[in-house]
Amino acid sequence: MSSLFKQLTVYISLLAIGGSLGLLGSRYLLAEKQDNISETEKTALRSLSQKPTATPVANLVSGHNSNFITAAVEKVGPAVVRIDASRKVSAQLPETFDNPFFRYFFGDDLPIPSERIQSGTGSGLILISDGHLLTNAHVIDGADVVQVTLKDGRSFQGRVLGSDPLTDVAVVKIDATDLPTAVLGNSNNLVPGQWAIAIGNPLGLDNTVTVGIISATGRSSSQVGIPDKRVRFIQTDAAINPGNSGGPLLNEQGEVIGINTAIRANAQGLGFAIPIETAKRIADSLIATGKVEHPYLGIQMINLSPIAREEINEQMKNDFKITQDKGVLIVQVIPNSPAQKAGLRRGDIIQKIEGKEINTTEEVQDCVEASAVGEVLQLQINRNGQQQKIAVRTGAYPSDR
Repeated sequence: MSSLFKQLTVYISLLAIGGSLGLLGSRYLLAEKQDNISETEKTALRSLSQKPTATPVANLVSGHNSNFITAAVEKVGPAVVRIDASRKVSAQLPETFDNPFFRYFFGDDLPIPSERIQSGTGSGLILISDGHLLTNAHVIDGADVVQVTLKDGRSFQGRVLGSDPLTDVAVVKIDATDLPTAVLGNSNNLVPGQWAIAIGNPLGLDNTVTVGIISATGRSSSQVGIPDKRVRFIQTDAAINPGNSGGPLLNEQGEVIGINTAIRANAQGLGFAIPIETAKRIADSLIATGKVEHPYLGIQMINLSPIAREEINEQMKNDFKITQDKGVLIVQVIPNSPAQKAGLRRGDIIQKIEGKEINTTEEVQDCVEASAVGEVLQLQINRNGQQQKIAVRTGAYPSDR
């Protein structure tokens, strides 16, 4: 028995020095013929002679000891840019200096405040190789100067082609050609638990990569804390910090599934991204016309529930009475809006739009956003307990709202 283990020691030493599994295998075949070797010892030798399990090719990048994250970053990283936006802001004269006491002494020689520069850093994605970049509207909002820096170090003066505050999407153009672009993916079939990779310039730290998962999909703007937007957000726990805005959110294949846009001030580990389909649709319109028209009804509304019904009936006892617990209640109709022109009233309960049952304000918003400006929508409402059908022709969302 001792001689056998001496053989095993020699075999293992040969494997460590020369990596010769073939030699070990041949000696196993010779040893197996010896009658004085037990079945247990033969099994041990047989397991040593087997080849190690290969690492899956999907987890490797050619030429690197790497994984799918580095593969995705190498694929998309060159298409991610840094955007430095700045604007001149007039410093306000302190109210104290407007006091008659100071004017008595200084007259018209009061100190004139000087201008100062406000600046901020964000991220962007090269959408088209001819220099069209996708970013957030809030990154370039009010900017006088937009400076774009590519990953290779080149810097260009950018020109804002258009921005859409309702979806927080903007397009910037730089004078460059043959730029690297990213592959756009599909966010419609995302499910919580899938990988999510964010690339951007958080806190001015260029080309930062963070990784997490898709935490949720279809988050409404009110849930995210920015109720004035018209987006169903992707939620991720990949770290998104100031400066990440406008950068891409990737899936494990290195395809762009969203544009990072929002973090809640009171949140830890929560970030949000605009689905790439929404961002691309808005960007295409901005490139073509410089603007985006959103359909608009002109109503303010809330979701009905048993508790909401009781509270509303208590507050509005002299105006109208709510008799149901489901649907969307119109609490205000904007003057001269499409809703007012169609005859919708405060207290109406929206139950269906185009035959589709409605239970939430988000569903109303989705139906309106999916239509075109000028399109007629058929609404079924409950007014004081009576069912009615009202046709509303959507208008363009007013720019002053």
